[in-house]
Amino acid sequence: MIELTILMPCLNEAETLATCIRKAQEYLSRSGIAGEIVIADNGSTDGSQAIAEGLGARVVPVPVRGYGAALGAGIAAAQGRFVIMGDSDDSYDFSRLDGFVEELRAGADLVMGNRFKGGIAKGAMPALHRYLGNPVLSTIGRVLYRTPVGDFHCGLRGFSRAAILRLGLTTPGMEFASEMVLRASLAGLKITEVPTTLSPDGRSRPPHLRSWRDGWRHLKLLLTFAPFSLFLYPGLVLFGLGTVLFVPLLFGPLTFGGVTLDLGTLIFAAAFIMTGFQLVWFHALARLFTVRTNLLPTSPRFEALRARLSVDLACQIGAVFLLVALVVFGAAFAVWAYDGFGPLDPASITRRASLVAVLSALNVQSVTNGFLWGLLNQNGPLPVAEDRGQPVLPPTSRDA
Repeated sequence: MIELTILMPCLNEAETLATCIRKAQEYLSRSGIAGEIVIADNGSTDGSQAIAEGLGARVVPVPVRGYGAALGAGIAAAQGRFVIMGDSDDSYDFSRLDGFVEELRAGADLVMGNRFKGGIAKGAMPALHRYLGNPVLSTIGRVLYRTPVGDFHCGLRGFSRAAILRLGLTTPGMEFASEMVLRASLAGLKITEVPTTLSPDGRSRPPHLRSWRDGWRHLKLLLTFAPFSLFLYPGLVLFGLGTVLFVPLLFGPLTFGGVTLDLGTLIFAAAFIMTGFQLVWFHALARLFTVRTNLLPTSPRFEALRARLSVDLACQIGAVFLLVALVVFGAAFAVWAYDGFGPLDPASITRRASLVAVLSALNVQSVTNGFLWGLLNQNGPLPVAEDRGQPVLPPTSRDA
């Protein structure tokens, strides 16, 4: 039985592939581990496949281009209980994998290498990546997902093949590295780190990585899987701040020291309330979609919300907003009629109109989002995996 698969994605790595394979073979021989070396080839045209096969590695052709696509196919084809993946550009030392195997045997589901703890050789990582890109994205990942990973983008990592396959990873590009960590964190997998080194790669051509494009894709993925941070918390802050300002300004200007807040602030406060309310709805809809499609795990709190919230309730809430708006409008019209339909005080009419506009907008948002909630909640429960109790869908390609 094969315990370990050493997996390398490959796209025209003829200059360095043989060195990586020999180091991996050296490690397997020295450690006595029953293992295999798999090369997930992404359509190389430089003879990389022949080099790998000549050294006894197993080549898995992957027609879909992309770092994530290659690794996803390689993981699916791996025969080992554990998989250690790493780039085939000779920047990682495949002869020094003991720390990864020890952690995996001790029960870790995902073992991340940490280049900042292990050492980054001179010229191995561009300054932009070392001092800005990696630290910033890793910090965002740790904050949003409460994970202990200090180097989100380390390409050398080991994991339980079964645990990672259950996550249903789908991103085809470089952001696959981030998706693995954040989805493992959300699923509650055991994640540990070991120091690892990074050396300058041995290629004479530029790397496949594109700093700004791939950095944006990583950031976009981190935010996509964090509906609490992207929608709920900003929505609650905006709605709360808007309400605190809007309600007293309906009755007249507010003065704090030498600063007076009046109609301009009232209009901004109205915008905060409407925007915040919609963001909170977006959070609920995003959570429902991600739970229904098995992108994120559910929670008791969300299931309680899901049981209570319905199209009927949303329409009832919307009706309350609309009723209050009509009462305010009717009262304003009655006052105008009592004054003989004379000239209107701009400040007074602006306050009343703002309140009617806000209430009307909240009515529309409640009703329309309620119907969308009902639509996303249709078709009954999805099939459930017996071992995890979560809905299961076949993986699909997407650019998160």
